[in-house]
Amino acid sequence: MPPISPEETPVAPTRVQSQRIGPLEPLKLPVFRMLWSTWLVANICMWMNDVAAAWMMTSLTTSPMWVALVQSASTLPVFLLGLPSGALADILDRRRWLVATQFWLAGAAIVLCTAVVLDLMSAPLLLALTFANGIGLALRWPVFSAIVPELVPRTHLPAALGLNGLSMNASRIIGPLVAGTLIASAGTVWVFALNAVLCVASGFVVLRWRREHTPNPLGRERLISAMRVGVQFVRQSQRMRAVLARISIFFLHSTALLALLPLLARNLRGGGAGTFTLLLAAMGGGAIVAVLFLPRLRQALVRDQLVLRGTMLQSAAAAVMAVAPNAWVAVPAMIVGGMSWITVANSLSVSAQLALPDWVRARGMAIYQMAIMGASAFGAALWGQVAELSSLYVSLGIAAASGTVFMLLAIRYVSDGVGEDDDTTPARKGWAKGPPAEAPGEDGRVVVTVEYLIDPARAAAFHVVMQQTRRARLGQGAIGWELLHDIAEPGRYVEEIVDESWTEHLRRFHRATAADMALRERRLAFHQGETLPAITRYVVRR
Repeated sequence: MPPISPEETPVAPTRVQSQRIGPLEPLKLPVFRMLWSTWLVANICMWMNDVAAAWMMTSLTTSPMWVALVQSASTLPVFLLGLPSGALADILDRRRWLVATQFWLAGAAIVLCTAVVLDLMSAPLLLALTFANGIGLALRWPVFSAIVPELVPRTHLPAALGLNGLSMNASRIIGPLVAGTLIASAGTVWVFALNAVLCVASGFVVLRWRREHTPNPLGRERLISAMRVGVQFVRQSQRMRAVLARISIFFLHSTALLALLPLLARNLRGGGAGTFTLLLAAMGGGAIVAVLFLPRLRQALVRDQLVLRGTMLQSAAAAVMAVAPNAWVAVPAMIVGGMSWITVANSLSVSAQLALPDWVRARGMAIYQMAIMGASAFGAALWGQVAELSSLYVSLGIAAASGTVFMLLAIRYVSDGVGEDDDTTPARKGWAKGPPAEAPGEDGRVVVTVEYLIDPARAAAFHVVMQQTRRARLGQGAIGWELLHDIAEPGRYVEEIVDESWTEHLRRFHRATAADMALRERRLAFHQGETLPAITRYVVRR
């Protein structure tokens, strides 16, 4: 089969018909049910490990800084390895990569157990092993996010992602409870031991999944190049930029409530550690309840309406928590906060998944996760500093008010630019011809020119389409793009595309989607020549 080319005759894209899918419908699919159960167990292990590591650190040192660094060691790998792990998940066999991450986490837990049993544990070693565990989490999240759309039909994707949110919030309740019970009855080491056993078991469960990996006929991408293309796609995608702006604003402001929650719980009448746990459980419970109603909400409201109303509810919950006198008022507020959190997060996660073609899905979702973690980390520091300079209540009040205002501004000024039903399925059919079957005998950058002859009176509309074309070409991996206008012949335009190499030139064609084909149809509608636009390929001599 010859390589496909975005300069050839397209087939019109199909649109997914909207239909009502129940919140538990994806669980009827055996493979999704198996991997979702694995994801639930994995999340429980994550929370168990965090609780056990934090508690063990308190027995090793009384320094608040060392205790706080446990959380930093757990989340820092997401910033350092988020994009590389997403690129690897797009390059390698995703099934094997997911299994490898589970065994990595099991290995980290086994080393933790060994260090505790041999009485070798120290604060620096615990931080190092927590960081190693965080590496496994950073490597696992993008690949699982990329796998979910493979397991369910496109119409089931919102419900499937809602179930993932349910898994995360259920594990937020179950994990600490299991860890706390084991620590109190048997000791911290048994938490790490159970974590290791569950991670190994999960790895073997994933091995039962008979996924067929289709190697890329052009070979594996180089890691650095894959990372560059992933960032480039997100930069050029208006839909992804809109999603990232909204999710960053939401977590920047909503994290104020979680960051200050321990102090808020302590200040409630009769508050203490039990109250803090109760408030966290209330938030997780609210999120679980909201998942069951998300299908109805998605039928009644468009995405930005859900996001705005969810943000407003989150702001209201934070405002109530700022003045709550006791747990009777605080618990309902946290339930509402949990419901709004999952509503916004799920709505934007679905948008991100639908905006990403499969070839770049793991990289795109890794960047999405990095935006969440970065906004949360910066927000926690910001609102903690505001509280330090003023008070808890002023900090929460400012976060609540500014969160809604900034989300309104984002919805008003950061537009998707295109409809949410653009078809990102691969454009593998309907191409008349491709680039030359044999690579040129020279190495170097590849320059492609496409010549258009248009009606000068339609130049403004043509420029709009060509700007969309620029984003599409660069998003597919091109390293340069220009539109040249012939001064002597006003109706003649030459599009110039630069690729890193001949292999990367071919990869760009394989990345084309049905939406790219539709865009090409719009370009050709301007062309007035008797034949298709003339295409010329050059290799830059070194």
